[in-house]
Amino acid sequence: MNDIDRLIRQFLAHIDVERGLAKATVSAYGADLRKYRDWIATQGISSLDKVDTHDVERYIAFLDDSGESARSKARRLSSIHELHRFALGEHVVAEDVSACVKAPKSAETLPDVLTVDEVVRLLDAIPVSQSRPSGTDSPERPDDPVMLRDKALLEFLYATGARVSEACGSNLDDIDLDEKVARLMGKGSRQRLVPVGGYACEAIARYLRGGRPQLEAKAKGSAERRALFLNKRGKRLSRQSVWEIIRAAGQRAHIDKPLHPHTLRHSFATHLIQGGADVRTVQELLGHASVTTTQIYTHVSPENLIETYLTSHPRAR
Repeated sequence: MNDIDRLIRQFLAHIDVERGLAKATVSAYGADLRKYRDWIATQGISSLDKVDTHDVERYIAFLDDSGESARSKARRLSSIHELHRFALGEHVVAEDVSACVKAPKSAETLPDVLTVDEVVRLLDAIPVSQSRPSGTDSPERPDDPVMLRDKALLEFLYATGARVSEACGSNLDDIDLDEKVARLMGKGSRQRLVPVGGYACEAIARYLRGGRPQLEAKAKGSAERRALFLNKRGKRLSRQSVWEIIRAAGQRAHIDKPLHPHTLRHSFATHLIQGGADVRTVQELLGHASVTTTQIYTHVSPENLIETYLTSHPRAR
């Protein structure tokens, strides 16, 4: 193990244990810094105190040549800044040579957002009742436990604005259907309480009565008895499974927009702001550390802009 490897391991332990960053964040830092380490090695550099500002700039240029997006390069440079600051604090280097290297500017992109009608179509696209056909004597069939779970999950995501990792990590004792609130564990192990709307509470209650017990019963060995959302084998639902659930619901609803696990989170924030919620409130609900991150949701659609202009400007008509 060379000096840079050892320093990276110390840094990752620092942000994991002392700063308490989320495991996914620590993993992302590790991936960025290992890529940086590998490039440094190709330059014949074996320790961080041999790196200068020009080397950092050349690395960013290397990423550009590799076809990485401006956002990806900015994230990698942020990881490099953190490592060099840590090295300076540990007296491994005499100065932070990365400090004056700036991230490339990128065009601001708005998050993928569904309209309210599209959200309704998405949520209603999951069939949760299989009643007997009209005019027949066939017995009513029970609800599919997977469909009950999928309906509850998507209603929960839109009602709370939860990250997918927060929904997958939620336990039974994190939600209070009587008080209509949920406790979410965000980045850096920061907890927050968020309200849960009536539609979501109803869907979750139905899932807890008729869906979750069946899923838990299918577990081989000990099930994830604390987990709120279970997969078909009675284990805690994974983030990849949530992606598939949203994709399948989007296909049934005939929604052509790109759908991913954070689509409902983005839609939640945008619809709140369009409905009159202030940015600070939405920041707290989303669990953003900085209001700057939340401000991207204050964008105004062209349709709303034109409507506001026509109704507000004295000489618009």
